[in-house]
Amino acid sequence: MVRRKSDSRERMVLSAAALLREYGASATSIDRVLAHSGAPRGSVYHHFPGGRAQLIDEAVALAGDFIAGLIETGVRADDPAVAVDAFFTLWRGRLVENDFRTGCPVVAVAVETNDDAPQLARSAAAAFTRWQEALAALFVRHGLPEERGRRLAAFIIAAVEGAVIMCRAERSTAPLEAAAAEIHDLLAHALRTAGSSADRARDRDTPPP
Repeated sequence: MVRRKSDSRERMVLSAAALLREYGASATSIDRVLAHSGAPRGSVYHHFPGGRAQLIDEAVALAGDFIAGLIETGVRADDPAVAVDAFFTLWRGRLVENDFRTGCPVVAVAVETNDDAPQLARSAAAAFTRWQEALAALFVRHGLPEERGRRLAAFIIAAVEGAVIMCRAERSTAPLEAAAAEIHDLLAHALRTAGSSADRARDRDTPPP
């Protein structure tokens, strides 16, 4: 099927995100994006007047939106542990399907200095914040105090991202499996404790018959 010229912008952003996952920010050049996407060279500054920095920035935003959407879908779940388990399952599948070559494009940008494009670090930070807020909302909805929910959300994001890096280095899903199991138990305990506390509070506030 012949590709439309009008879709070249989307293809370039998707290609930039894919290259970030595999090669990192410094290796994601305009030439590499063009080769990967098949987009015409003339479309670069037409769609991205800010050049490479704008293209990578939009790729980070796209990746951030995708993960945030998955988490926000989980907010509607009846069991937060199931939603978090699904988050780990997503990463496990991606690692195996891509022979441990791909990681998180947001992390790829966050770990590099990017002195010539400081907005990239801000975009990465915004993505992490959105993920944490979505997870925290899920936990608070199921009874955790707000502060505990925020801390646990930050811990889970850090654990997932760290485990993905370790999996790529070891070419094994073992670090992700270990992190998933520990977090499942931690979350289950936190939710049980919160539920017990809420029950005791209700009992204190309920007048005798």
